Amino acid sequence: MSTTSDPFDSCQRATGVSARTSALVWYAAIVAIGLNLRPLLTSISPLMATIREATGLSFYGASLLTSLPVVAMGLGAFGTGMLARRLGETRGVALGLVAIAAACAARAFASTGGALMLTATAAGAGVAAIQALLPAVMKQRFAHRVPLAMGLFSASIMGGGGLGASLSPLAAHLGGSWHAGLAVWALPALGALALWIGLNRGAHASARQAANPATSAAASANTHVPVWRKRRAWTLGLHFGLVNGGYTSLVAWLPAYYQQHGASVAASGSLLAAMTVFQAVCALLLPLAAARFTDRRPWLIAGLAAQLFGIAGLTAWPEAAPVLWVAFAGAGLGGTFSVSLVTALDHSGDHRIAASLVGFVQGLGFVIASIAPVVAGRVRDLTGGFTGAWIMLAISISAMIVLTLAFSPRSYGHWLGRHGRAAPKA
Repeated sequence: MSTTSDPFDSCQRATGVSARTSALVWYAAIVAIGLNLRPLLTSISPLMATIREATGLSFYGASLLTSLPVVAMGLGAFGTGMLARRLGETRGVALGLVAIAAACAARAFASTGGALMLTATAAGAGVAAIQALLPAVMKQRFAHRVPLAMGLFSASIMGGGGLGASLSPLAAHLGGSWHAGLAVWALPALGALALWIGLNRGAHASARQAANPATSAAASANTHVPVWRKRRAWTLGLHFGLVNGGYTSLVAWLPAYYQQHGASVAASGSLLAAMTVFQAVCALLLPLAAARFTDRRPWLIAGLAAQLFGIAGLTAWPEAAPVLWVAFAGAGLGGTFSVSLVTALDHSGDHRIAASLVGFVQGLGFVIASIAPVVAGRVRDLTGGFTGAWIMLAISISAMIVLTLAFSPRSYGHWLGRHGRAAPKA
């Protein structure tokens, strides 16, 4: 066990804040940040018809408003290691919130498809920084409660997606334009930024006082691992990407799919919001259920099976029980998302190495996931429906169930190879 001083604990002792109060404030900050990571995606979908009419975007072009931020999440995650070394994890998270707030605010003035794509890319880069760097902070701050912290983070991400889908049409109505429905999400990003800055102001000072140059240099040398050379990193990234391809596809096209079956804009948006409610619940509950077990594979398989069942229902009987299908799909997506990240963090006891691995996994994963809605949009353009896209999605989920079997806890200690053994799970 490391004896390095924890700057968060130092800050806590210096200010006299109780451990429970400190933990609750940190959990609140994690939730506040997580709520801002999906409205930039889900606010688009229920307003898609209006946006397409105003900007002249095709179905393929409109799909880029969902896929471009996901591409930026992926490519941006590859650069978060350098961002962490230059600025540190907490400042990197703050920079990500600034990017999200600025991009959402700019949508108040975006009148063309190109301008919207630019804001989508900028916001996605901000999300990339947060999703890659905040887990490192959680790994350090909540060493023995990572599943709870990750569950709260994942649940808030999914909950934010639901808010984006359900409240954006209302904001657009109250604001008198679709621009208002997109730009309003700058406000919670600014609120989360203020909370994060206030929370970390003392921690940075304590960290500088506690830092030992020799120890820091040694730690830096031992944790600069080229994870992109590791087969396990690529396997986890592929798994994460194909699983989240279901999320990006459904966020982009679920309302349009049900509008084809006669649902109104409001009703189809409500289905997407309902899906994200089930995502949020299971993003919290599944990692908590898995917390007492070293082997995460049964929980990953359970989440994937639920997602597969929901997609099968959407494909075969879309009008029979739409709420049931989106409930299963959402529960599987949310639970698998959070347990996948916990599994990646399990691969190293050092939060820096774990952060590098999670950053790579998300980088590769989100690039893969970004392709899914584009493919689904293209299939829709060619066939006039989404059935082919849902079948392709079901096949990829089935393949990921098989790939999950490779993530045995016994393999955690060997993936680093000559760079050292990963610490066992606490």
